[in-house]
Amino acid sequence: MHSVLRDKTVIVALSGGVDSSVMVSLAKDVCRKVLAITVDSPLIPPEEKENAERVARELGVEHAVIWCDSLSDPQFVANPANRCYYCKKKLFQNLKKIAEEKGYELVVEGSNASDMLVHRPGILALREEGILSPYIIAGITKEEIRIIAHDRGLSVSNQPSMACLATRIPYGEVITYEKLRRIAESERYIKQLVGVKVLRVRSHGDLARIEVGKEEREKLFSTEILDKIVEKLKELGFKYCTLDAEGYRTGAMDEVLKGKTTIPTSK
Repeated sequence: MHSVLRDKTVIVALSGGVDSSVMVSLAKDVCRKVLAITVDSPLIPPEEKENAERVARELGVEHAVIWCDSLSDPQFVANPANRCYYCKKKLFQNLKKIAEEKGYELVVEGSNASDMLVHRPGILALREEGILSPYIIAGITKEEIRIIAHDRGLSVSNQPSMACLATRIPYGEVITYEKLRRIAESERYIKQLVGVKVLRVRSHGDLARIEVGKEEREKLFSTEILDKIVEKLKELGFKYCTLDAEGYRTGAMDEVLKGKTTIPTSK
């Protein structure tokens, strides 16, 4: 993996998660110049931007935050099963433009070999835009990235996987600023109330379906806690509130799809 980055000038998309943080760390070791760029948008919870800023400080790399509003794209807002394609397309076109303006040779991101086994429509956009995915090239998995993060002493080594807020909304249901705000505030409240690390508030119209890490489910098994959550989520606009008995699992909203797409072949 080092061979594709060595002595290059690169822009790394830094979300503040484990994958992108390790990528910035590795790039710093072998690249001639590194600029980490974090995208701020209505899809991103505020704490993720804060994580990215902290990681950039820890690693001592130049860091910039740019605004990208995917909700300005009607194709994304319609929320098809390949919505990630439209979001990634716009995002990385912006990063490519910055790279061209500032004279960087490569734009790099942190998709990994494990992502190739699940529904990831955004990978097609990366390929179309010529974005480099070193983990995929090297066949490095999510588990291996966590090991690298731990070995390098990165503060994010044990951080749960993150996903944009649009993943909480079922395919075909229009994405709005209000829905994203309601989801973000619901998740922030529950995390502060019970201290769960893994949490998704899935928005099914007027119904909120709460997923927490399987080993954390018992933290919500209290009448007092549940009453507080229901009261808050109704205050935020939900009419019904449920706890998913299965707990969190990757790609829960993809379960409605007939088959999972590893490599998208069309828009």
